[in-house]
Formats: sequence, structure tokens, C-alpha cells
Amino acid sequence: MFDLRLVVYAPFGARLGTLPHPLALQMGQPLNDVPALTLRYSRHAIGGNLLDTPCEVAVEWSADGNAWAEAPDSRFLRIKRGDDATDQTGVRKYDMPGYSWMLRKVVLYAGAAPLVDGKRAFTSATPGTILQTFLAEGQARGALAGLDWDFTTTHDSAGQAWAKILTMYYEPGLDALTTLINLAEQDVIDFRTNGRTLQVFNADGELARDRTSDPRVDLLLGRDITAAPDEGTLEDAASAVLVVGDDGFRKSYINNAASLPWGRWEQYIGQGGVSDDGTAFLLAESSLLRAGQERVQHTREITPYSARWLPWRDYQPGDHIIAPADNGVLADLRVRQITLTRDGKGTVGGNVVLNDRFLERSVRLSRRTAGIVGGSTASGGSGARPAPQTSRGRTAAAPTGLIVDPIAYVDASGFAQGQITATWGPVLVDVNGEAIDLDGYEVFMRRNVVGAPWYLVATTEADDTNATYSPLTVGESYAFKVRGVSQGVKGVFSSQAAVTIPDDVEAPPVPSTPTAYTRLGQIHIAWDGLGDGGETMPSDFHRARVWMQDPLAPGAAEVGYLQAAGSIVVIGQPYGALREFWLTSVDHAGNESAASDSVVIAAVQLVTGDAADESITTGAIAANSIIADHIQAGAIEAAHLSAESVTATALQAILTLATRIVAGNPIAARVELNSSGLAAYDAGGNQTVLISSSGTVSIIGQLATGVTGRRIIVNPTGSTDPEIRFMPGTGTNYARIYADTDGAIVHISGLNTAGTRRSRVIQRGDEWRMNIYDPSSGAAGGGYMFAQPGQLEVGYNDAAAHLNRFRFSSAAAEFAGTWTYDGIEAGLLMFQLSLNVGSGYSFSWGSSSLLSVPRVTTGVIYNSRTSTSILSVILSNVTASGFGIGVNSTNVASGTAVLVGVWAWRE
Repeated sequence: MFDLRLVVYAPFGARLGTLPHPLALQMGQPLNDVPALTLRYSRHAIGGNLLDTPCEVAVEWSADGNAWAEAPDSRFLRIKRGDDATDQTGVRKYDMPGYSWMLRKVVLYAGAAPLVDGKRAFTSATPGTILQTFLAEGQARGALAGLDWDFTTTHDSAGQAWAKILTMYYEPGLDALTTLINLAEQDVIDFRTNGRTLQVFNADGELARDRTSDPRVDLLLGRDITAAPDEGTLEDAASAVLVVGDDGFRKSYINNAASLPWGRWEQYIGQGGVSDDGTAFLLAESSLLRAGQERVQHTREITPYSARWLPWRDYQPGDHIIAPADNGVLADLRVRQITLTRDGKGTVGGNVVLNDRFLERSVRLSRRTAGIVGGSTASGGSGARPAPQTSRGRTAAAPTGLIVDPIAYVDASGFAQGQITATWGPVLVDVNGEAIDLDGYEVFMRRNVVGAPWYLVATTEADDTNATYSPLTVGESYAFKVRGVSQGVKGVFSSQAAVTIPDDVEAPPVPSTPTAYTRLGQIHIAWDGLGDGGETMPSDFHRARVWMQDPLAPGAAEVGYLQAAGSIVVIGQPYGALREFWLTSVDHAGNESAASDSVVIAAVQLVTGDAADESITTGAIAANSIIADHIQAGAIEAAHLSAESVTATALQAILTLATRIVAGNPIAARVELNSSGLAAYDAGGNQTVLISSSGTVSIIGQLATGVTGRRIIVNPTGSTDPEIRFMPGTGTNYARIYADTDGAIVHISGLNTAGTRRSRVIQRGDEWRMNIYDPSSGAAGGGYMFAQPGQLEVGYNDAAAHLNRFRFSSAAAEFAGTWTYDGIEAGLLMFQLSLNVGSGYSFSWGSSSLLSVPRVTTGVIYNSRTSTSILSVILSNVTASGFGIGVNSTNVASGTAVLVGVWAWRE
């Protein structure tokens, strides 16, 4: 059963013990923020003394009460406590921040390089470089000695290369935690702690796992979720925004899709450096889309006791999962926070905070706006290379650290355009290294083609090292450079930065479910023009494609499209044949959404010639004029019958409502619904299928997932052992798993392409065997593995007795066969020889000669002669067939045999 426990550690030290009796605990673990733990514990309880002094508290979880694990963001600092001296129970309350809180205790120092306007410069730096600078310098000063990190200056904690490069200027005194959260807010990184290790990842990478498909994590009401409160607000709503920029730039934008209860609400954005329509439109669009509707936060109360999916075991903050959104409709939602609680009785509960796609889009828009306004981030490069250009020397030195960040946006007409944000380091000296005051900067751009002309596209003030420009053509490559201007004298251009403008890649919303009806033998498909969440389609929406298929023979085909709310008519469909319809939405860039929910309908024929609705009334039909012969089989469906119009007396005797419903022969081959459940019988009256009312399913005979093509067959016809077959798309080259009479499980693959080999795995209680074999003879031949309680053997063997194998046992590890190196026989021979009294011996290597003359050495292992004489062993006549040994001794009197070790190796 899912449970939580508390483990105490010394600061940066060893494990001290557990806190087995918490009166209450609540742990909140948000994405990209500092976790928090609130704990109530009596100082009289076991382990209470461990909390008397500052320490670390880890929250561990277990799904079964046996195996315990500390999840990421589950280490906390006991730095704040509260109690009441009059409380005889000794209950204390502890408010503990997560481990990442300590990063606020590391601040940035000025460093060795000169400051730029009082700030420390990080030009063209990765997030890892910036953060590691904070941490490494802090530890060098003795701060946070026990804190670790597993990212580098080149790769994130998942081993992925950093996706973004930054030019940043930080004031000395800024703490590492503020920097970390700021980078996360600008969509540069995601972060968490794992024990005492800080982990930082590329944004929307490792901490944005997709758990909506395989494995599909679906939190369901009544099973995983006990309550589903939603909190909505219109506090930030607006339908119009005024953007005020530089040089008298003012422009207002309206969101016509926003429907607010009190009509027009307005907002204001004042942003220096904005002087072009494209950037102003981007800022306005971000603001209006976030403010165009009610913002709803989904909180879902969870229980671990009946849940199928458990926090941390199956999902974590940042994951995309399936959960009930508004009105309980299942949707793709992102986990923004997990909160777990445990009371004094040991009952565990909690909740998850979920963002729907509207809030997630709002988060992305906010981050994009932060990047434009802050001008601090850019992608690592689009692959474009600047075209050659000769620099021009001027008074002011060249700016450094130029970064250009391209993005795509959709303009008011619904078409994709490009926008760039350029950032560079300030110029403080002239070309001779002397201090200089600038009037401002000039940003130039050209198509990234040799010889293309340069254009001045932006100017900024002297203290503004950030500029934006738009619109630009998506898919086109542009080069940019910047220079300073001092008293009218043009400075040296910076190095060029070339980027390719990305295209719009965001698909429009999934359309709402279409509605269907029939009239005069035709099918009408209607759509309300909205997304499946009731949202208005965006400005780049182009059309909604209408798809149709026969649900009994799937194969989708487009039968029309809608560019707004309305309907289309589908003709030529057979009467009574089911047809399934759904929609997808497409924008001007060709991005297509996922499919909407589908609707199934069949064209209906009223009489031989189609008639309008209600044109044939009961007065036009004579009594008893419609008899059984006039009604086609299956033509009367449940929808055609009024309530209580069919009674038991109107049915044939074969249907006995009190006992059973039978289709087929009542005593032979049939399908039967009775008080026990649903059953099927063969021609002999033998039961073959039972689906009982208690939920038990029994099937006698073959069960297949299909008739042809790729399928699984359980208990196939003709098999003697319990068996599962895995059939290919075509042919009969199947793989199978079966159990033999002694309980062994046997896995056998299909044939190889030549039809000469299969692989086989046999699992018994005291044996595990894997080998390749010839199916025609059953003889093994090739690689194999053989395991028993007393040994493990791995090797190769074939019909020609080519044996090479390792054998491992409690006694030794041994090898048999031939060693080769680069096609040449090589290896090591080790054996012992027993020498009796004598001075010369001859030995052979074995039954056959070696491929080459080996190198040999010997040594006396055991000599029992009591004489103190010196015994020497001399090698002689070493060949590929054998070798000789000579023995020299000052005393060759008879005695016990001498053991000599021989080591020979071939290379």
C-alpha cells in the first residue's frame, strides 16, 4: 500500500534515523520552483530529538511498504520551527523549504574580469556555464560544500547538449536561486533536486514526458480522483491592448474572439525598444490570448488506496497525462504540482494541480514575451553560416556576444511571419582600448547571400543592447551585425550572426465533435466552428477537413471541408450502412490537428421512394397493411419502437424471459444469455465460452485477435500443449510460446530468411537454455547459453565440433577452444607438469600442432626435496608441436616429484 515516511540526515552528512510518528505532514512539489514540507511532530515521540537541531528531512515513498525511495524534490531543510511552551503534548510545527532553497545562500561575486556598467558579463554562454559559475565559485569560497550538480557547461543533466545560448549581465550579489528560477521562467531550463544533487535540463525535455499514450496514465474519477475542484477567474481578462514603444510608436490591437460579460476591457503594454509592427503584434497577441477568456486551474484530489496510477511511480511534475478537465471530460493535461499529505493515523492523500492546453499555451506565450522583452536568450543556431563580408574599421570597438533569436508568429491575416530579437554586449572602449561614450547602436540585416545589400533595421540608445525586428519571411536565412556610434562616428561592426527564420509548427486546436443527421437518404455533417474545448479557432485557421470511413472496414477518406461553422452533405451512401465521421483542423502553414471525437450514422430510407420528414402519417397507413412479409430483416431498430410496445406475448416461445435468451438450436450449437451469464455451445451441446455474471471468462478452443494478418492465437487448433502463437502479416512463419508437461516454458522464434534456423529459449525450474538450432534435424548449431544452479556456460558449438566456450562454477572459470586476435590464433595456455627424478623431459601441446610457435615460461610450483640445493628448470626446443624441459640441480638424488607450472601464450 502506498505510504510515506520521513528520514533524517545530518546537514551534508549521514543518515540519523526515521520519524515514525508524524502527527501531520504536507509536501508540495511544484515544477520549476522550490518544494515545501510542513510537519507537525511531538518532541516526546520517537525520533523527536532528531529535530531539535537543524538537519535534513527526506520524504520517501513506497508502493508496497517494503521498497522505499526518495523521489526528486523530496529533500528538505529543518530551518524553521514553532512551538507553544504551554502545550504539554510537545507538538512542534516545522516549515521546511526544499533543498534548492539553499541556492539563495550563494551569491555572485564580481569575478576577475572588469564589470560592464557594474554588471558581470556572460556572453554567448550556456545555462550550464552560468549556473556552474555561481556554484563552483561559491564552493571555492566554502559555501554549500555538500551540494552537488550533474550538468556540465556543455550538456544538461540528461546528457543532452544545451539547446540555448545566452548573453546575460548580472549584478554582483544576485543569488543562484533567483537566477535559476529566472532562466526557467524564460523557457531556457527546467530544474529539480535529486537528494543533494541539483539537476538542470533543457526546457520541455526530460521534465515534459508524454504519459498520454504508452504507458498511458489516466487519472479517473472514483478510482484515482476523489474530488475535482476548478478555480476560474476573469481578473486578468481583456479584449483590447495598447502597445507603446519608442519614437512615438503607439498601436492598439483587439481580440474580436474575446467574449467578455461587460464588453470591452483594455490593457496597456509599455515597452522601450519596440518600434516595428511585428514585435508589437507579438506582444499584443501574447497578452490578448492569455486574457481572452476565463483562466481555470484544475486541482484534482487523489487517493493512493484505490488508484491505478501513483505519484512518482507513474507520473511526476512536468508530465503530460490524461485526467478530467472541465465537466469531467478526459483531456491531455500537464502536471504542474504534486501535493502529498499524511495524517496522524497514517492516511495518505493529496492532490495534483493540472494545466490544460490553454494554460500551457499561456505559459509558453509568457515565456516568449519574456524572451523578447529581456532579449537574453537564443537558440544554439539554425545551421546557417554568415556570407563573407569585410569588416569596416571605425572609432568604437566592435560589440561582442551578438545573439539573434528567431521565432515565428501568425499575423492578423493568419499567415506565418518571422521576428528576431538581437542581443549584444555593450561597447566601453574604442579600437585603441581607450574608454568611450556611445550615442547608441545600429543593427544591420541582409539576406544571407554573398553580395546582398545590408539594411539598417534598428537603432537603440547607448544603454540598450537589445533590438527587435519584424516581419521576416519564414524559411529565409538572414545575417545580422551591429555597431556602436559615438559623436556621429561609426564604430567597427560585430561578428555576423546568421539565422534561419522557423516556420509556424503549432497545429490549430482539435475541432469539436461534429453532429450528423439524415434527410432524404443523404447524410448531413454539421460543425459549430469551435475547438473541442469551446475555444474560437485562431487567426491562422484555414479549414476543417471532414473524414469518413466504414467502421466495420476502416479506411479513412476525406469527403469535404468546412472553413467556418456550417454543414456539408454526403451523398451516395448505401441505406442502413454505418458511416463514421470526424474532423481535423488545418492552418495556412499546413499544420494539422489530431482528430476530433467521431460520430456514427447510417442513411435511412423511409419507403421505396424517399419522402420528406413527417410526410407519411398514421392516417395514410391502413390497419394491418404492414405485415411481417413487408418488413426487411433488421429494418426495425430500437429507435423505431415506442416504450412498452413489445411485450412477452408478442414474442415467440423460444424467448423465455425468466430463464434464457437463445440464438441457434436450444439444445445444440447456440449462443445463450441466461442467469449465469453469456455462454456459447458447439453442435454437440458442449459449452465452449462462458462470460459469467461474476466477471469470469472461460474459452474452450482457439482464441485469435484476427482472422488474417498480424495476430495472436491462443490455444491454436491442433496444439497439444498450452500455446500462444504470434502470426506475421503474411504466411505461416510464426513464433510461439508453450509450456510442456514438466512446467517448462519454451520460446521458439520464426524461421530465418533462408528457412534454415530458429532460436529457442527453454526455462525450467533448474535450467535455463538458449540456442540456435536447425529445425529440420533439431540439432543445435551456433551460439548458446546454458545455466544451472551449479554452473553457467556461454559459447559456440556446431556439427563440425567447433567448440569455443566459457564455463563458470563455484570452483573456477574455464575456457575451451581457440583464441584468435585479428584472425590469427592467439591466447593463453596454463597447466602443471609433474617431473620425476631426471634431467630432461619432452612434452607435446596436445593432439594437434598449434598454428604458430608460442612464447613459454615456467616456474617451480612445489619441490619436496629436503635438500637445500637449487633446482633450475630450463626450456628447450619450443616448437608448434611441443617443448622440452631440462632440470639442473646440485643434488639430483631421488625424491618426491617436482610440480612445474607452464604458461604459454600465442600472439
